[in-house]
Amino acid sequence: MNPILEQVVVLISSLIANTFSALAGGGAGLIQFPVLIFLGLPFSVALATHKIASVALGVGGTVRYMKEDLVEKNFAVFMFVVGIPAVILGSCAVVNIPEAPAKLALALLTIGLGVYSYLQKQLGQHYAPNHRDCHGFIVGGGLLFVVGFLNGSIASGTGLFATLILVRWFGMDYKRALAYTLIIVGMFWNGAGAVVLALISDVQWSWIPVLLLGSFVGGYLGSHLAILKGNKWIKRSFEIVTVLVGLKLLLG
Repeated sequence: MNPILEQVVVLISSLIANTFSALAGGGAGLIQFPVLIFLGLPFSVALATHKIASVALGVGGTVRYMKEDLVEKNFAVFMFVVGIPAVILGSCAVVNIPEAPAKLALALLTIGLGVYSYLQKQLGQHYAPNHRDCHGFIVGGGLLFVVGFLNGSIASGTGLFATLILVRWFGMDYKRALAYTLIIVGMFWNGAGAVVLALISDVQWSWIPVLLLGSFVGGYLGSHLAILKGNKWIKRSFEIVTVLVGLKLLLG
């Protein structure tokens, strides 16, 4: 493929993938990661390249959400402290994880997230803080640690898990949960994973500028749509993207 055409394909796929990801709370890898492989990158190179680019999704979302009063500093620090070590461990362990069973398990769990959200009609429609005691933070922190490990080791859909944990366990509405997912998971967790993967794997650096541009603009646009449309739209987008990500993992 012509190098200029490659750059155009990468930019468009990144913009579309990250717009939907910012609206749904995760799933940029549904489009962006397979496109990188389709264009000829080996799995490990595509993973590292995608992870680096995904940091700009978090930056774009952060720029938009910082205009809203949705994020509590102490809770954001909690997610940061719990998640960063898990992401680093996952990134280091990715070479030792059997790909086939991991993808199957993740696919079924991801589809399950969407089905569960669909069946719970009022889930995430109102902000009702819950499990903010010591026991609640221990359990919730453990769940987020697992998601952080997956975030470091698997490319597709882990932000969706974080979003649902924030909604279901900690009682957030979808809009507020999305803010934390984009800021903490998108920018900081993905940033930590990107650094580790860049050190242990090759990266397609020539595609990074257009990927960063598409991710940033998509993150901002998707966040703007989420804030504009509200919890009902975010919930429906979350359900659609989780099922699509799960099917993509099942079908390869």
